[in-house]
Amino acid sequence: MSAESAAPVALHVVPDPAEPEPGLALRHFTVIARDGTELRAWTNDVDGPTVLLCNGLGTSPYSWPALLDPDCGVRVISWHHRGTGGSGRPANRHHVGIEHFVEDALAVMDAAGLDACPVMGWSMGVNTAFELAYLHPHRVTGLFAVAGVPGGTFASMLAPLRIPRFARAAITVNLARVMGVLGKPATLVTRRLPVGPLTAAVLTHSGFMLPVPDTELARRAIKEFLTTPIDWYMHLAVTTSRHVRVSLRGIRVPTTFVAGRWDVLASAEDMRTAAERIPGARYERLNASHFVAMERPDEVHELLLDLLDQV
Repeated sequence: MSAESAAPVALHVVPDPAEPEPGLALRHFTVIARDGTELRAWTNDVDGPTVLLCNGLGTSPYSWPALLDPDCGVRVISWHHRGTGGSGRPANRHHVGIEHFVEDALAVMDAAGLDACPVMGWSMGVNTAFELAYLHPHRVTGLFAVAGVPGGTFASMLAPLRIPRFARAAITVNLARVMGVLGKPATLVTRRLPVGPLTAAVLTHSGFMLPVPDTELARRAIKEFLTTPIDWYMHLAVTTSRHVRVSLRGIRVPTTFVAGRWDVLASAEDMRTAAERIPGARYERLNASHFVAMERPDEVHELLLDLLDQV
């Protein structure tokens, strides 16, 4: 079955008590991963070519305002990472590496009846997308990488702060470990934080994140993110930090990299050099932070449509 002709996902549909206000295209359903982990997946059920989204670690559909527009012209399928957003934790807590996320991606594709389709990723999801293309090239017809690098993510962090590359991974991984230790008491605080318009406004003007056109969806994205226990999130982060750079030598599908000029979590320069190693790959740098799909949704979406035209 082609990406364009795939029927809407209908496997193990479950009600979602936290559906957004009318007007947003979003439906949740359940997929069982290869190791038995129950995944909370989602789709926008929009008419158009189907794309698999490997989302940022622990993030939600609300991080993609353009894809929640019923008229966006792209049908997306995705899922919440293990232990986040309603997805179950695996029986073996160590089954949370990029290789397991690739298996989850395949499970979601199989549930949708997709033999192959374009794959997009954001942040750590770029690692998953490229690992999927490397291990299962016959299932990937295009790659759209947003604010992420194909492996070695933690060494790519903090680049705008001019911290030497050799020190970046040590700083960021050890910070994640410390936050993991402090995670349980810290979670008691974050879960009680009121996430209203003022909170969203402060975060979207903090420099880490820039102003967004849809502040309500930004608020929802922040609120959803804070539901994940910090100790579990840092366990995911430390585990995925071990993912080394994927070989780009065999990538032969249309590929686009979209970087944020002021992104402190994924080096725009590293994305540029990755694009140079893939024949015909396109590289675009936007005036944005790591949350480029929220800050510049229309521009990112146009670049996605351009890639789908190539596919």
